[in-house]
Amino acid sequence: MDLDSMNSSTGNVLRGNVVIGQSGGPTAVINQSLAGVIETLRRDERIGKIFGCVHAVRGIVNEQFIELQDIDPERIERMAMTPSAALGSGRDKPDLAYVQRICETLEKWGVHYFFYIGGNDSSDACRIVNNTANQMGYELRCFHVPKTIDNDLACNDHTPGYGSAAKFVAHAFLGDNLDNRALGGIKIDVVMGRQAGFLTAASVLARRDAADGPHLVYLPEVDFDETHFLDQVDRVYSRYGRCLIAVSEGIHGTDGIPILRHLAEKLDLDAHGNIQLSGTGVLADFLASSIREHLSCKLRIRADTFGYLQRSFAGCVSRVDCEEARQVGRETATMALDGAMDGSMAIERICDDPYRVRYRRVELDEVAGKTRTLDRRFIVDGYQVSDSFCDYLRPLVGELPPLETFAIDSPVQQIQPV
Repeated sequence: MDLDSMNSSTGNVLRGNVVIGQSGGPTAVINQSLAGVIETLRRDERIGKIFGCVHAVRGIVNEQFIELQDIDPERIERMAMTPSAALGSGRDKPDLAYVQRICETLEKWGVHYFFYIGGNDSSDACRIVNNTANQMGYELRCFHVPKTIDNDLACNDHTPGYGSAAKFVAHAFLGDNLDNRALGGIKIDVVMGRQAGFLTAASVLARRDAADGPHLVYLPEVDFDETHFLDQVDRVYSRYGRCLIAVSEGIHGTDGIPILRHLAEKLDLDAHGNIQLSGTGVLADFLASSIREHLSCKLRIRADTFGYLQRSFAGCVSRVDCEEARQVGRETATMALDGAMDGSMAIERICDDPYRVRYRRVELDEVAGKTRTLDRRFIVDGYQVSDSFCDYLRPLVGELPPLETFAIDSPVQQIQPV
């Protein structure tokens, strides 16, 4: 960890109890971070009880806690290897009255350390709790532990949870490309990504040669033009007799409003005001219908929405993602034990070959509520993803299975009998 970045925000290490929460969408490795925090804190005699709050900050105000300091290490390891949030999760956005209740409960339970494992909105909630505690004169040290499959946290090269979700997407497109190759036609897969296209872009790892899909990739970083989209589908289909398409759920037109919002009469919002895009197949159905109408022929056109499958899928967990999620929990706990008053832990890549990272403290204000999007240098012509993005992603995902097929696109004709 970069200790120099802590110097202006350190103080005496407090004795007291700890509360840890998990917030937002679960991931395949969020429990690794929880285990990293627990194992580091319980070795320090200055730390009293370690409580896990059930269903995020709601568990604090409801005083629903699980004692974690004495859990058997073997059980902790099994928990760490289990996807989804072991403590339960939530998306409550605390207002002033809510935060005051949080602080009052924490004071009642002798808590001076709060660790919140989550993404953009969770980091913002952590910042709000931290600021309110300071205003109330209650010494509470708040630390954000990063996680999100969207990979959209500011100040981070990548975020725990993303590597495993990206591995799921790559595997899914690897299989879907083979399916599409065998039967032909047009296939659309809608992938999570409200404002950032990192997860959808991971689909390109499925390509083994120029004829492989996804042939077209549409991300929320680029305005979506339906006419251009249909022309490109027609072009790809005319060339290959098939077309596999990756689409982010958050694609939008020039007005910046998600296409899905125009299509759905009513979309649910979470407590942070985010549109719930992943619970519907409306976008996939719309794109499939549009293609069918545009091409004016009876093609095999299918569409799937991955939805929440990519978040906690147990069969595609990345080794690097596991290791880094665990370490980011350890580093955040160490930051607190070294006297930091607050902060978020960020992952910084320092070398590609061999792949290496380091961990550094950043201010909560630098992360809270901010969204990082896919760098435009990784996007080609508005519907392709560059090879350099694959170079960025491969260390996080790991090896994909080797495959072999016959050259059915150009079979030998008129073979003479022996």
